Amino acid sequence: METGVLPNQGDLLLHPLSSPAAAGLCPEMLDVAEEANRAGDFNLAVEIYTSQLADLQQPDRGLCLRKGDSLARAGRISEALEAYCIAANLGHLRPEELAVLVETIARTLRVKELGLPVTQNGQTKSSSSGGQEGNLTDGDCEEHETLDLFSCRLCKRLLQEPTTLECGHTFCKRCLENDSVKDCINCKQKFSKLDRRVNVVLSGLLDKLFETESRARKMWIEGEMLWSKQNLAGALEMFNAAVDLVPSAGSLLCQRAELNMEMRNYSQAVQDANSLCRLKPLWTKAHCLKATALSKADRNDEALQEYFLCLALKPDWTKVKLEAQKVLSEVFSSVFENEDMPTPLHPLQGGFATRLIKPPALLQSLRPQTHKPGCSSQDSEFGVAKSTPVDGSPSELCPTSPKSELAAGEGSSKGLAGVLASLPAPHGGLKRKHSSDGASAPFNPPSKLSKPDDVNTVQTASVSGGRVVPAHLLDSGDLECSLCMRLFYEPVTTPCGHTFCLKCLERCLDHNPNCPLCKENLSECLATRGYNKTFLMEEVLRRYLGDELAERKKIHEEEMKELSNLNQEVPIFVCTMAFPTIPCPLHVFEPRYRLMIRRSMETGTKQFGMCIADELKGFADHGCMLQVRDVKFFPDGRSVVDTIGVSRFKVLSHGQRDGYNTAKIEYLEDRKVEGEELTELLKLHDSVYEQANNWFTSLKDNMKSQILSHFGHLPSKDPDPQP
Repeated sequence: METGVLPNQGDLLLHPLSSPAAAGLCPEMLDVAEEANRAGDFNLAVEIYTSQLADLQQPDRGLCLRKGDSLARAGRISEALEAYCIAANLGHLRPEELAVLVETIARTLRVKELGLPVTQNGQTKSSSSGGQEGNLTDGDCEEHETLDLFSCRLCKRLLQEPTTLECGHTFCKRCLENDSVKDCINCKQKFSKLDRRVNVVLSGLLDKLFETESRARKMWIEGEMLWSKQNLAGALEMFNAAVDLVPSAGSLLCQRAELNMEMRNYSQAVQDANSLCRLKPLWTKAHCLKATALSKADRNDEALQEYFLCLALKPDWTKVKLEAQKVLSEVFSSVFENEDMPTPLHPLQGGFATRLIKPPALLQSLRPQTHKPGCSSQDSEFGVAKSTPVDGSPSELCPTSPKSELAAGEGSSKGLAGVLASLPAPHGGLKRKHSSDGASAPFNPPSKLSKPDDVNTVQTASVSGGRVVPAHLLDSGDLECSLCMRLFYEPVTTPCGHTFCLKCLERCLDHNPNCPLCKENLSECLATRGYNKTFLMEEVLRRYLGDELAERKKIHEEEMKELSNLNQEVPIFVCTMAFPTIPCPLHVFEPRYRLMIRRSMETGTKQFGMCIADELKGFADHGCMLQVRDVKFFPDGRSVVDTIGVSRFKVLSHGQRDGYNTAKIEYLEDRKVEGEELTELLKLHDSVYEQANNWFTSLKDNMKSQILSHFGHLPSKDPDPQP
């Protein structure tokens, strides 16, 4: 026996006992029944309510509702429906009086038909069938948009007019223009609302790789804009054209269905919702949309099916629960709205429960039917579906077959289909509100019937788990830097939408703070030095041009290795004399030296040579290596570099590289002396130190302050000049 949620204190207030019919009731017994309900002993409560009703000449409406609630909580839905029918015959059932019935039917569908765990008070507990292979989980009940590499993380759709932020992440331009979007959803970095341009390379790449979907996305966006301007006919025309291009785009179908409802085209809205439910059988919003469209089309029986399925997938959806109660109330009213209906017999006298005639369409569609050999895909909107039994043997079943997923699972009590099919109806039949529509389509819960691997519908990239990049359309020429004419390496996108290799862009900005292609001023980009790599571009290169990227990386590493060899090719800063251990601050403003300093930092050596100028050779034959301690950049690209002398060297040969001087060198090492040579060395050392000290002492105070701020205090005399 399946038990439900314990009754709330206010439940009984919804079912007050009527008068004078309730005059023969025993208050003490009713108190016992209420206590039994609170204790979870619903069967005892049912027995008490049944005995109390048997003592009455006429059924009491409130007592019938209490009995119905207890029966529902006890899992005896068939008997509960009879009690509700008796109450409905005595007076119109209000939506709030059907809360327990709706919850119970949804829970039964969730556990016995879908195989999902029971949720109770926000907690999840396993059902008896929860451990079977193939059962769904709660996470499957929600829509999981297929977010692949080319999807915008804001709208969850194909990037349209891709725009790259300073942080390197890319979104639709239209999404970024939304006032509610103030920071990057990926890295949470705030971005300025500047006039951003579309990423030229990515835009062309998307149009090439996904031509059809890209054209449909443009129509889709145009339709949304027309809709916002209340041009509904124009918006529908754009949506129709987009759906013709990508008929399996779930979100597009969803929007077109909502637009059709706003235009009161309910039958078209139902068709779109049907297609959406086939594409996304576990998306609660799809079933809710279908239920709403059916309800607005006055097809309450079918709408109720979808509402029950929504609640089975998402039990805590309060709005849908209230709608289900409202529609179920209307269904009960349609059953008993015949004014000439005779007064029902006493429920325990045997006649009422057996006087069953054709039930409403909702219940008729849920009734199990005998399997017919000739059942074809035309018998159902879902067609012939493949189902895999628990034993693993595949079989093709007609959706209305007793072996279908709708039938109760092995070992369970009476299936939901059979329970609901037993709903009594009065003599004279039903007054149908949409009899011309015919019976509704059979109801198939999306359990094993529509697993993603078994879907036979037309699949597009947005439905099948990721867009497939046509290999024959993508080549390295689509992703080449316009400066070095090689494959992008560490691609960076400027605010004007152009993409370059990071090193190529930096070299161009050394000479001119404008974009190399469109000449737009990039001073702000240069000032902030916001050179973040374009993540989407890097990932495209890694995934689809891996071999070419590996070769490009190899070339770059070889260049860095060559630049880091401080013997074969040492960069030379031609300026002034430098000495070991002496600080040497430098103001760097020439483009060639900007490049030289940057490379010394990138290679990790953080060293370069310093030589004085020579009119004939370009620079002197001796110099000093400098170690970079710190670099401070200015908005216009200039920098102040704090260096200190490391060691002396001799130039073996002169050269040039990318505009700056280079040299092949050998390091100089001091030769230790002894005896008289050492004595002479000490005298020379003391004399030089004394001259330097006298010179410094003779300077004016302001000059001394400048020297001290740049070089620090004069070091003390070294007791051993040749350590």
